[in-house]
Amino acid sequence: MAPAALHLLAILCLAGAASAAECGANTSLAGHHADLRMSQHQLRGRVEVLDGCSFRVAALDLLPGSASARWWRADGTDLDALARGEPAAADPLDRTFRSESLVFRLLPGVSWPRVPVLAAYDPLTSSLFGFVRLSGANASSDPSSSSASAAPTMLDSCAQLSPRFRVRWTLHEANNSVDIGLEAAVGSEYYMAFGWAQPGVAKPSVIGADLVVAGFTEDGLPFADDYYVTKNSECLLREDGSVEGVCPDTIYGRNDSAALVNDTRLVYGHRRDGVSFVRFSRPLVSKDSKHDVAVNATRNMTVVWAIGLLRPPDSLRPYYLPLLSRGASAGTAFAFAKLKLSHAGSECVGPLDADDKEDQARITSERKTPLVVTVGPALHYPNPPNPDKALYINKKEAPLLKVERGVPVTFSIEAGHDVPLYITSDPVGGNATSRNTTEVIYAGGPNAEGVPATPTELVWLPDRNTPDLVYYQSLYDQKMGWKIQVVDGGLSDMYNNSVLLDDQQVTFFWTLSGDSINIAARGEKKSGYLAIGFGSAMVNSYAYVGWVDGNGKGHVKSYWIDGKDGMSVHETHENVTHKRCRLENGAIIFEITRPLTPSCSGRVECKNLIDPTTPLKVIWAMGAQWSSGPLSLKNMHSDTSNRPIRILLLSGLAEAVEDLRPLLSSEVSLSDPDILELAQ
Repeated sequence: MAPAALHLLAILCLAGAASAAECGANTSLAGHHADLRMSQHQLRGRVEVLDGCSFRVAALDLLPGSASARWWRADGTDLDALARGEPAAADPLDRTFRSESLVFRLLPGVSWPRVPVLAAYDPLTSSLFGFVRLSGANASSDPSSSSASAAPTMLDSCAQLSPRFRVRWTLHEANNSVDIGLEAAVGSEYYMAFGWAQPGVAKPSVIGADLVVAGFTEDGLPFADDYYVTKNSECLLREDGSVEGVCPDTIYGRNDSAALVNDTRLVYGHRRDGVSFVRFSRPLVSKDSKHDVAVNATRNMTVVWAIGLLRPPDSLRPYYLPLLSRGASAGTAFAFAKLKLSHAGSECVGPLDADDKEDQARITSERKTPLVVTVGPALHYPNPPNPDKALYINKKEAPLLKVERGVPVTFSIEAGHDVPLYITSDPVGGNATSRNTTEVIYAGGPNAEGVPATPTELVWLPDRNTPDLVYYQSLYDQKMGWKIQVVDGGLSDMYNNSVLLDDQQVTFFWTLSGDSINIAARGEKKSGYLAIGFGSAMVNSYAYVGWVDGNGKGHVKSYWIDGKDGMSVHETHENVTHKRCRLENGAIIFEITRPLTPSCSGRVECKNLIDPTTPLKVIWAMGAQWSSGPLSLKNMHSDTSNRPIRILLLSGLAEAVEDLRPLLSSEVSLSDPDILELAQ
C-alpha cells in the first residue's frame, strides 16, 4: 500500500476513534424518545436518541421534499429560529419514506446540547414538515414548548379500510375509552364515518349502527359527533316530531334533556396535503345504551365505515349531515369490516398520498375584474411556519391564484402601507436578496401598497415567458402569500365580459351575440350545485341551476320561482342551447346560450326578456345537491347572495343593489317543504 494511502487510513482511523469517544462521552439523552409532530408532508415517526451522535426514527412516514430537505437543528419552530438553524444530518429527505426504521448520524460539530429542536425542514421553501423537542432543551422562542412527547397524529394501531381511508386507534381499556383517528385522502367537503354495527345480528347492517361522523366545517374547523342510524337515508325530522335516518344522537333526545348525550370528544383535527385527519375519544361502554353500541375490546366486532359529501347546515337543519342520496357523489364509499381493538399493530404502510394536495381556496383572475388584496389573520396558511398575518385575495386567505398568459391581471392593493405586493419566483418572499438568494421579480415592488381608502392598482401581464408557477408575496415579510398558477386559455378567452357577483363567491361571464347572449357562471368554492337568478330576490325570479350527478354527467335546468317553498320552484322550457356543466376542483361551472327575447307566448318563461340597454339584476345560490324532478329539503341552499348585482351588459360594468330585505320569514318552519333561496 502506498505511503499516502496509509497516511489517509491512519487519519480516518484517528477521526473515527475521536468521534466514537465523543459519542460515548455525550450520552445524557441516550434512550430519550418522542413522537414527531406533523406540520405537513404526512410526517410520522418516533425519534429515539441512540448515543451522542446518532438517532433512530422508527415507523417513518414522509412525502418527499426537495433535494435540500434535511433533518435540521434549531432553537425553535418559528420562522426566525429555523432560519438560524442548520442541517443536523446529511441524509436528504427527498423521497417517500414508507414506515421505515432508519438510523441517522449527526453531522460533525453537531451535538445534542445544540439540538433543542430536531426538525424535518426544507430550507429551499422554508417548509417545516414536523419536529420533536428534546428533553431539557431551553427553547422559549418556540410556541410549542409545552407540548408533550406524544403527538396527536400518532396512535398505537392502524387498519387500512380502503386505499384512501384508514382508522388509527390507541386503547385505554382501564379507563373504558379508546382514542380513534380517522384519516382519508379526500376533499375538505367530505365526511368520514366510522363506528360499530349492531351486534348479534345474522347479517351486518347499517341499521342500529353507532357511528362517529367527522369532518371539517366551511371555516376549516374539525368536528366529530355521535350518530345513530335508524334508516339508511339522510336525517329527516318529520312533522310529528319523529326522527329517522343517519342523525346525531342529540336529535333523538331533543325533547329529553337527559338523553342529549354526545359521547364523542374531539381531540384534534387538521387538513394537510389533501388529507383529512380527525382524532376523537369515545367510551367503550357508554351510559347511552339506547344509541351507543357497547364495545368489547377483546372481541372481533363488525365495524361500518363510509366517506362521502357533507351537507352544510342551513336555516332548517343546523347540523353537518352526511349526503346519502343515490348517486350523490362518485367519491362516496361504504363497507363493513372486522376489528379487534386489543390487537396491537399496523397494516398501514407509508403515508396517504392525495391526488390533489392543494387545500387552499382557488381564485381565477378575469379580465377587467380586479383582485382585492388585503391582510388578515393566518388561520390556515398552507406552508408552515408562517407569520401571524397572511395576504387575502377577494376575502380568501392565501388562495391559489390562477392566471392566463396574455390576460392582464389587475390587483387592487389594500393591505396597508407596510405590506407592498410583488410577484416573484421566490416561494418565501420578503425580498430574497436579504437572505442572500436570487429571485426574478415580475411585477410590483415598494410602491405597490395601499389602504382601503386609497387602494393602489397594479396591473401585471403574464406572457409566454412567464413560468408556470410564480408567487405573490409581501416585499418586506416572508410567507404571507402563496402560489400563482400560470396557464394558457380559459373562460376569459371565450367571453367578452365578466364580473364578480355579491360576496365574490360567483363569477358571471357573458358575450352579446346578435339577438342572443352567451352566459357562463363559475362558483369560486366547492358546492354540489350552483344557481344564478335574474331578479331582485328569489320570489318572481328566473333561475338557472347547474350540477353534476353521481355518474359525472353535467346538467343545466331553467326555473321560474314564485314563492318560498319547493312547490314554487317550477321547471321551465326555455330555448336554452349549448348547455354545459362541469366540476373544476370541486366548484361548479356551467354555460348556456339563450335568446335575448324568447320566441314564444302564453308561458311564464316567455316573459324572461333580457334588454342589453337595461341593467340586469343577478343573484346566486349554492347547495349540496340538486336533481331533476320534484325538489325536497335535500335541495336547500347552504350559501346565497345577500343582494343582487346590477350588470350593465353593454359596458361590462356592475354595481351592487342596496335595497334588499330578508326573504326567509318567520313563517317558514321545520315542516315547510323544499326551499331554494337565491338571495336573503
